Amino acid sequence: MKRLVIAGTALMISVRAAAGSPGTTEAKVPAGNSEFALELHRRVRADGGNVFFSPFSIAEALAMAWSGARGETARQMARALRFPAGEDEVHAGFADLERRVAAIQAGGKAELAVANSLWPQTGEPLLPRFLALLKDSYGAVPAAVDYRRSPDEARRTINRWVERKTRDRIKDLLPPDSVGGDTRLVLANAIYFKGKWKKPFEKTETKDAPFHLRDGKSVPAPFMHGSPRAGYLEVEEAQILQLPYEGGDLSLVVLLPRKADGIAALEDRLAAGRLSEWISSASRARQAVEVFLPRFRMETGFRLKAALTSLGMTDAFDPRRADFSAMSSTPSGLFISEGFHKAFVDVNEEGTEAAAATGVVVMPASMPPPKPVFRADRPFLFLIRDDATGTILFLGRVMDPTRQERGGPAS
Repeated sequence: MKRLVIAGTALMISVRAAAGSPGTTEAKVPAGNSEFALELHRRVRADGGNVFFSPFSIAEALAMAWSGARGETARQMARALRFPAGEDEVHAGFADLERRVAAIQAGGKAELAVANSLWPQTGEPLLPRFLALLKDSYGAVPAAVDYRRSPDEARRTINRWVERKTRDRIKDLLPPDSVGGDTRLVLANAIYFKGKWKKPFEKTETKDAPFHLRDGKSVPAPFMHGSPRAGYLEVEEAQILQLPYEGGDLSLVVLLPRKADGIAALEDRLAAGRLSEWISSASRARQAVEVFLPRFRMETGFRLKAALTSLGMTDAFDPRRADFSAMSSTPSGLFISEGFHKAFVDVNEEGTEAAAATGVVVMPASMPPPKPVFRADRPFLFLIRDDATGTILFLGRVMDPTRQERGGPAS
């Protein structure tokens, strides 16, 4: 059986969408993506460090592979990725998000690029229906390369495409020896977003302050400071801050535990439904908030096979069981050998990417209405979210804002 490599890459993505009712395709795909995002986070947080990835990018890359799967392989993938029941619903949902991404770019409020690509072995007998579906729903067209004779050159060609599509932020997505002479196909997704806060932070207000680590120690970190109008909510487990980006389509949501060592408990209890309720409540309570948010930057990368297998997607990685018969007519069949994901995030005074903060100030009733204080001086979760659909586009965890977590998937 031949190898199929799925490559998902991510920086930032923005989606502009009209809200769909709970039963519509527009709502089903984002709702499933939120569940998948939280489940995947639980699998990749094991080392205790900073985390950042794009569940949307990973799901879209795998959706392209899923379109060529059949039988138990397809059923396992759908369950792991939390796809709606109907195949047409899934592809229509992603196609709709692609159109809305293009609308954001056309609106001129953000620099945005989302692209999918298909890299088959020259002469691989990919089926016409599979190729048509990928072109129509994902904008992916085949660009043949020669893995048999020049696997490393094929790998470099794909990596160069990823670099161009992500403005050189994602490099070497496919590490050495990730493809070989028996590789038959690579599916890649590249996403890039650069936007500004609706109300930028003043650089002169950024000051070093202690960030309290989970083990009781602290490190000095640069904290941005401002008083934007933002969504704000306090619940038993955490404080929730929703900071809007320019254009009003996207926001950064920060989930700040009450205690420095409370991050694990928050992660364990967090469910998609509860998260959606918290964010909705915070959005309705928009107000001026005094925000102290650490400036940070990180690059992360990891392999997907172990995490996806633990979610129940086993047959796709098994050469004896995988069924991708709707993808190619090759008699030996196909299976996924590995998935790769890399991500970049940079939070600064001007905008885009991620952040967190905490605090409430109580003043005498005769004074102006109290302004909550949000000081993110301890480990926190953050996500970048499409406010209209509720899609979690990016999800991360900051354990130490001074660590950049450089590196990619282990070779």
